[in-house]
Amino acid sequence: MSDYGEWIGRQRRVSEALDRELLQRYRATLSGMLWQTEVPAGVHWCLAPDVVEPGDLGRDGHPRTGIFLPALPLPRRMWAGGHLEYRKAFSPGDEVTRVTTIRDVTFKQGRSGPLGFVTLDHVYEVAGEAHVVERHDIVYREDPKPGAATAPQPGEDWQALARWQVEPTPTLLFRYSALTFNGHRIHYDQPYATGVEGYDGLVVHGPLQSIWMQNLAAALLGKLPGDFSYRGMSPLTCARPVTVEAREAEDGALELRVRRDEDGVVTMQATAKA
Repeated sequence: MSDYGEWIGRQRRVSEALDRELLQRYRATLSGMLWQTEVPAGVHWCLAPDVVEPGDLGRDGHPRTGIFLPALPLPRRMWAGGHLEYRKAFSPGDEVTRVTTIRDVTFKQGRSGPLGFVTLDHVYEVAGEAHVVERHDIVYREDPKPGAATAPQPGEDWQALARWQVEPTPTLLFRYSALTFNGHRIHYDQPYATGVEGYDGLVVHGPLQSIWMQNLAAALLGKLPGDFSYRGMSPLTCARPVTVEAREAEDGALELRVRRDEDGVVTMQATAKA
């Protein structure tokens, strides 16, 4: 692979106001999936999205690589996971500035072929004070090979502290994509999602699943989690109901996961601390 060292440390600053209309749309889109507070967890992902002209979009509908993110020789992009620190709650009307820095670019060989990892650091500031500090993990991979997929194993049963039931619908995926100005075609273009990227339907956004778990954690903790780490485990596709659940870990933290109802497969898991 090429040396991508020159990309590390590149930085970008963008700003947007957290207005009440955005909060209203966010609550309406995720009704029943949010901790009821003035500014629910995860709304920062709706602010100051990447905006490029159509000619600067890649085949998948994302801004093409090589503009801000490095152009890796792997076509499929996935939101793999990350880590969040909620240091201070936002207030409606805040002018939020996101400072994004490319932390690292690495490669490794996975079971399905070569993988490329881009790690981003985001700091969401209000008047120069950090409210959310985030590590965002993006993975790039090859197009699928026929017969390469393996069936994931179901997760163990939990004695859960709390459970939320969610059915991801095409409307939910569309509205969340619109909120975040996310053009990734796997979330709305069925022929592309199945015929090009090899999924069995429209793909539920990784950050959307993380938002379910963040808000369930906040409901149990009575506050936004000070420390929240999450990781994608298996793709979740549309119209497959899931259970979002939490249990207490031995160290007093919360373990959370999104688990498909039909077969018990865990699609995303997380840990949260106050």
